[in-house]
Amino acid sequence: MANNIMNWIDERFPLTSFVKHDLTDYPTPRNLSYWWNFGFLAGIVLVLQLITGIFLAMHYKADVAMSFDSIQHIMRDVNYGWLLRYMHATGASAFFFVIFTHMARTLYYGSYRAPRELLWWTGQGLLLLLMATAFMGYLLPWGQMSFWGATVITNLFKATPFIGDQVVIWLRGDYTVGDATLTRFFALHYLMPFVIVGAVVIHLVALHSVKSSNPSGIDLAAKDNIPFHPYFTIKDLYGLGIFLIVYSVFVFFMPNSLMEPANNIPANPMVTPNHIVPEWYFLPFYAILRSVPNMVGGVIAMGLSVMLFAFMPFLDRSRIPGGARYRPFYRLQFYLFLIDMVLLGWVGYVHPTDQTILIGQVATFVYFASFFFVPMISKMEESWLIKRGLPAEVMVLIDSEANEIAKKQLKKNQRNGVQS
Repeated sequence: MANNIMNWIDERFPLTSFVKHDLTDYPTPRNLSYWWNFGFLAGIVLVLQLITGIFLAMHYKADVAMSFDSIQHIMRDVNYGWLLRYMHATGASAFFFVIFTHMARTLYYGSYRAPRELLWWTGQGLLLLLMATAFMGYLLPWGQMSFWGATVITNLFKATPFIGDQVVIWLRGDYTVGDATLTRFFALHYLMPFVIVGAVVIHLVALHSVKSSNPSGIDLAAKDNIPFHPYFTIKDLYGLGIFLIVYSVFVFFMPNSLMEPANNIPANPMVTPNHIVPEWYFLPFYAILRSVPNMVGGVIAMGLSVMLFAFMPFLDRSRIPGGARYRPFYRLQFYLFLIDMVLLGWVGYVHPTDQTILIGQVATFVYFASFFFVPMISKMEESWLIKRGLPAEVMVLIDSEANEIAKKQLKKNQRNGVQS
């Protein structure tokens, strides 16, 4: 009976061939490590966020007079409402942790380089969508930090040349953050995850077009790949088990550790908190914003701090594959960049003083310098490593690429009538 049902479906929709081509028999490099689990984990967290968000929306009231109380109603009166709320709030932090780790792995192993530029850029688009969704969701509890955080961030759009004031009014739907802002942010926060699902599909199509990278950075021959199932489904499920243990610890034992205490106070436009801070995943970018004295310059710096990742395929000109695996200078720079991100997060969290502002400015300079030094490091490191010897498979790859470049240049010279 099962075979008859599958045959009936396959005659009308290529379900079996789709499952084999894109899931079970998908050719995968045999040397993938557990760092490649985080893409799968991001998909799992997205599903959790969608499910919990839909159920929360059934009881939430997008009204300034009722939104804060509706959250309390969900926590106290709705069956397992506290679990849904804590899963959704913790899931937001889990989502960013998984995405940041996924990006860090891509940067470390150089998986953004040709032919995976479009794959990297679709991932950057997903990050921007996720940040926008998280920002709009932060307003919905209508607590003190929600209200004032939205006020500060929407005010930044005044830096838009010529039409800044109009942009702010358009975003808020009013002259101040109020009922219109809450309603439109709730509508967009509910809609955006489905847009993210569509972007994930595009990301997966791009991934399956160029195939997965691997720690060596050298694309394996077809005979060296193995089917995704059962080898990597088991690996992903093991990583999922570890993730769910940590996730459950936060949900059941310390859910408020990732929430700002001031957000348990109803929003009051007449009382400004002593220190306005965003969620932890926005803190490094918030620190960059505060490090620039001029608002326009700060907004530009904050925007560039996110967009610069998209230029990595052009900035990293090294021909050595494997990312930081064979490149000690790049590896050192990568670790310094991670330390700098943590330092920026701390600067964004603490109350601003002369000392912390100075530290933030230095850390901001290091942040941008890390990107602009990549081309220089790439060239210097390559010549230094070739002189000291590289693994045989890496040298063969570099020599073959150099021969291809020489052949192309010779053909170009011949077309131009130049004797070589």
